[in-house]
Amino acid sequence: MVKMEIRKNEISRKTLIVSNDYALTKLILRTLAHKGICGIVSKAEQVTTLLEKHYFNLILDCTPQNNYDQFELLNIFKKILPQTAAIKIVKKSENKGYNLVEFAVNAIKAGYSDFIFQGLNRTKIENIIDTYLPSHKVETAASLETATDIIGKSAKLNQTIELVKKIAPTTAPVLIFGESGTGKELIASLIHHKSNRALGPYIKVNCAALNDSLAESELFGHEKGAFTGAHNQRKGRFELADGGTLLLDEITEAPLKFQAKLLRVLEEQDFERVGGNVNISVDVRVISTTNKNIPMLIQQGKFRQDLYYRLCGIRLFVPPLRERNEDLEELIWHFINLYAPQSKRRITKLAPEMIKIFKKHQWPGNIRQLRNIIRTSLILGTGSTLSLADASWMFDQMQPLPQFDNTNFAQVSRSDENIRNNANITGIGSIPLERIEQKAIIETLKQNSGNQTKAAKILGISDRTLRDKIKRYRSQQCLQPV
Repeated sequence: MVKMEIRKNEISRKTLIVSNDYALTKLILRTLAHKGICGIVSKAEQVTTLLEKHYFNLILDCTPQNNYDQFELLNIFKKILPQTAAIKIVKKSENKGYNLVEFAVNAIKAGYSDFIFQGLNRTKIENIIDTYLPSHKVETAASLETATDIIGKSAKLNQTIELVKKIAPTTAPVLIFGESGTGKELIASLIHHKSNRALGPYIKVNCAALNDSLAESELFGHEKGAFTGAHNQRKGRFELADGGTLLLDEITEAPLKFQAKLLRVLEEQDFERVGGNVNISVDVRVISTTNKNIPMLIQQGKFRQDLYYRLCGIRLFVPPLRERNEDLEELIWHFINLYAPQSKRRITKLAPEMIKIFKKHQWPGNIRQLRNIIRTSLILGTGSTLSLADASWMFDQMQPLPQFDNTNFAQVSRSDENIRNNANITGIGSIPLERIEQKAIIETLKQNSGNQTKAAKILGISDRTLRDKIKRYRSQQCLQPV
């Protein structure tokens, strides 16, 4: 069941061991237990069922390579848990005419995060754990028992979660509004899983992907022969969601002509498939999301007022990241836990200057933007400290932007070119962007003993560009030789 209270100093570390080798499995389980990690053992034929019921942070595939030389198991791992690192472990004694080096190369190309074929011992297992398992404790406001918990401890986030507690057990339609990237879909999922319909289906519809010709068939289904290409009967999303919840994501993008039909179905909870004459009744709770100012769209004639009132049984606001500064470091560590295994970096520290910049930034892309910056920094950087110097070109994304209005989400548009060309606009708060760039160059040069070629590669710029920047900053007497 979903836990709604904040969980302090908790960390999910669950490992799946696919093996039928008793001695090897015993060694791995003992090592995991010593590190306080949950290990679950499965045979190859039981993997799919287990993965569909549980989330794992790491998968150790210890099956003999001659049984799965085409990586059938890996395909299952990646289909169900694509972000989870999978390690292939092969014993030397299993080499029966196979070229292990060639097999290892093919395994990595296929998608395994690592390949181990030397003698496995406790030290090697601990190294795997330290490299591929999340190691930083974060506070979660709610858990969906999935890869993505709702991370944070801020008062505004907790207000939203408290409202979810009250909303979830009811059957009232919910309209979740908030800026793009704030986690509206995650909140919608939480409402469903905390509701009395949690055991029923949870069906999502991306309204932005609908057009006038597809919308009706997508939501209501169609009969065989209803139109060209309708070779078989097809159930629509409403029918699939019967007894559960239907999420209409970005509802304001639904075609205007279709909105009238949608309103009737929401009112009556019945419909006919396209090309059919059989009345189909359903019991569906509807949750909608939007990042638009619906009252303004109604005034502009772009959204039906009656549909708005039907969808908006309860309004729920998801706060933007700039109003949740207390959650910044929790989210950073969460994304480090999630993506550090891919870069094989063990991060132990956050650069203080980076945190200062983050807390002053307005985060127009919200949590999605933060996630991308952390992931890019992890991939391009080196060492145990996470710093913006790891990818200096991302400073362009940290330009100050106009404040958002939480009521109408109005934002003054301004191109990146205009921002860069305006000499009066500085960087984050009182820190000019040039100064941030200078600091990044200095730190990167120091980390590479003054080697400009290596520094340029890490910074993501050419040697010539780096030399030009160094020359310009030295002429301004703000960059000293390393």
